Amino acid sequence: MATNLNLDDQLVNEAVALGRHSSKRDAVNEALREYVAYRRRLEALEVFGTVEFDPSFEYKRARARAGA
Repeated sequence: MATNLNLDDQLVNEAVALGRHSSKRDAVNEALREYVAYRRRLEALEVFGTVEFDPSFEYKRARARAGA
């Protein structure tokens, strides 16, 4: 998809150099992948601690039953 963006040239050039990317496109795509992964981790953290934990649950036994 062709997109015109007004990006900070100094920032993009720094990203290219730090990431040792061969092009600005590669640097921007990598930055977007990292941003999406980061946001997904934040979403996962929001549910952390909201799931009830049963220390007596025998997950190995449950896994064996599910595979049977």
